[in-house]
Amino acid sequence: MTAARPFDLRRESAYLRDLGRAFGGALLFNVPLLMTMEMWEQGVTMDRWRLLAFILSGLPLLYGLAYYAGFSKRRGLRNDLLDTAVALAVGFVTASVLLVMFGVVDWNAPPREALGMVALQAIPGGMGALLARRQLAGGGGDDGDEDQASYVGELFLMAAGALFFALNVAPTEEVILIAYKATPWHALALIVASVALMHVIVFEAGFAGQEEAEHPLKAFAHFTLPGYAIALGISLFVLFLFGRVEGHSLEGLTQTVIVLGFPAAVGAAAARLLV
Repeated sequence: MTAARPFDLRRESAYLRDLGRAFGGALLFNVPLLMTMEMWEQGVTMDRWRLLAFILSGLPLLYGLAYYAGFSKRRGLRNDLLDTAVALAVGFVTASVLLVMFGVVDWNAPPREALGMVALQAIPGGMGALLARRQLAGGGGDDGDEDQASYVGELFLMAAGALFFALNVAPTEEVILIAYKATPWHALALIVASVALMHVIVFEAGFAGQEEAEHPLKAFAHFTLPGYAIALGISLFVLFLFGRVEGHSLEGLTQTVIVLGFPAAVGAAAARLLV
């Protein structure tokens, strides 16, 4: 029988500090979504199977962020799984408290509606919690012992960033309006701007965390173009999630994906700098 570890005040204090920072990260990253009326409505009207699909797809995403970032310095499968569970709980608690504080959810609300609004906000809140140590810790959270992402890991991080940015605008009517007003030339310009911004943000602009491209064309082909394809795929998934795929022509849907792909591409590029 393994003996229990003795109580370590310093270790427990450090974990409480990490947990507090996780709540700060969830609040910082999730406030725009928590104060968006369309997100409240989606929490009420969204098909429950779509909501369940979103949460289930978000769990491996949270685990990946726990592996590459995490709100604590602990590492290993067990600790990464624990960080994932705690981050999800932080997302639920933060969303619950703020939505009640804003008067969006009241005590007399039907459980189905209240749970839907909170659950929809929990995944982005958990993402913010897991990014907290990198973004809110002194020195940027760079402890010198972080896991370096593989090529697949880099693509995963771009998918996470694309999802977070896409969620901030996908529920709004403005995305549909812009797509409706856009001509094919506008769509082409958005594609060029999205790809160019992704490459410039990561490799050329001089931001903190920027990567050096020893072979610009190789970096463009291996990271920027696949990253944009991922951003478009995430955009289509989010539009499907919010029920914005049905009832549109192929041309209309394509233009909507391209419009949403613009912020998603920026998010994909930003994620590679943040994590």
